[in-house]
Amino acid sequence: MSGGTRNTRQSFESSSGGGGGRTSIDEGRGVRDGGGGRVAAARGSGVNTGILDEHVLSLVFRSINWDPQAVCTAACVSRRMRAVAERVLWRELCISRAPRMVASLAGAGAGGAAPPPGRIVGGWPALAKMLFFCCGAAGPGVPGHFTRMSRFSKTSGRSFLSRRCRSDLLYVSDPCEHAVAGAGDDLGAYRGVFRGFMRSRTRACLVGRQAALDPRVRCPYCGARVWSMVAAGMVPRTAWRRLGCLEGRLEYYVCVSGHLHGNCWLARLTSSEGEHDAGSGSDSDASTQGGGSDDDGHVAL
Repeated sequence: MSGGTRNTRQSFESSSGGGGGRTSIDEGRGVRDGGGGRVAAARGSGVNTGILDEHVLSLVFRSINWDPQAVCTAACVSRRMRAVAERVLWRELCISRAPRMVASLAGAGAGGAAPPPGRIVGGWPALAKMLFFCCGAAGPGVPGHFTRMSRFSKTSGRSFLSRRCRSDLLYVSDPCEHAVAGAGDDLGAYRGVFRGFMRSRTRACLVGRQAALDPRVRCPYCGARVWSMVAAGMVPRTAWRRLGCLEGRLEYYVCVSGHLHGNCWLARLTSSEGEHDAGSGSDSDASTQGGGSDDDGHVAL
C-alpha cells in the first residue's frame, strides 16, 4: 500500500469515527504588535495564520479540483490541520464534487443552491468518505478502496424503498463490481445516504417494528450502529431487480445516521439480456448521464 493511500485511509477513519477533541487554533496565543510592542491575545477559534488560514487552504485545494487524497494527506499533518479539514475542507470538497446532490441532502432551495455553512447528519467527513470510498465486503474478503468514479442515483434509491417509504429521498450508488476467487459470480458493493433520516418513513418503520440493531456490524463511514434491512424484512423485490442479482443474495444495512452500505452477488447476463437492457430507454437515469435536469449525483476523481 502506498504512503498516500495509507494516509488517506487513516484520515477518513479518524475523521468519520467520531470522538476525539478538537484543538482551537491559535487560541490564547500572544501576537506581538510591531508598533508599540504590546502583546494582544488572539482569542477564539476563528483566528488562523499562514498555511492554517482557511481561505488560503480553500484556494489551494480549489486549484487542484479538491483532490480527496490530497485533503486526506493534509488532514494527517497535525491536529490543527485535521480540525480545519473537519470544519471547512470536507464540506467544500463535497459541495464542489456533487453540488446538486449535496444541496438536496442539506435541504437547500430550488435551483441547486449551495447549502449554508453548518452540519449535515453524520458529518461532512463521513459524507466525503461515502462519496469516494467503496467499503467492499467483509464476509467474502473484499477490502475497501477508493473509487475512480461513482454515480449516485435517486432512481436507484427508490428501488431500495418499500412501498410505504417511497416518500423518502435516498441516493444509492451503482454497484462496484469485484471478482472473488473461487466464486462463479462477481460481488457488487454499493453505498448510499438518506436525506433527513431522523424524520424518514424508513426509520419510523424500523422503530415501529422494533427492529434490533445489528451487534456485529458498524457503519464504515461514520462508525454508528446499523440495522440489517434483510433481518427487518424491508428489502423490496425492486432492489434485487435494480441490482441484477438473484433473490436472497443481497444484504444491506442502514445506520442510525442514514448511511447505507451493502453487497450482492451479481447474476451474469446472457447476450440477449444485455441487448435488451442496452435498448431500454425507460429508466430516468439514462437521461441524467447525458446532462439532464435531474439531481442525480455523478462524482469523479
